[in-house]
Amino acid sequence: MATSVRLKHPQTGLSRQGFYGFSWTSFFFGFFPALFRGDYMTFIGGFVIQIILGAFTFGLGAIIASIVWAFIYNKYYTTKLLERGYVFDDSEQTVTGAKLAFGIA
Repeated sequence: MATSVRLKHPQTGLSRQGFYGFSWTSFFFGFFPALFRGDYMTFIGGFVIQIILGAFTFGLGAIIASIVWAFIYNKYYTTKLLERGYVFDDSEQTVTGAKLAFGIA
């Protein structure tokens, strides 16, 4: 189950929800959650990879890719937000849990 954490960009003031943990939406819908979150390049790259894997393995590769992606996408997305300058902006308990999950001291 995914856990959400609020992130805020200090210069622009924009807030986004970051996530960590297993992504059920990515498990059931593949790379479409990346599209809905505005992560367009990840969506395009993942969608192309899934199509290619599915074509060469009669769909089995696409299913395996979806399962693997469900385990890694939330952390990947939130890490990308942190790299773009977003900082944690949530309750102390939530931020502590997120920092442990991301290996941030």
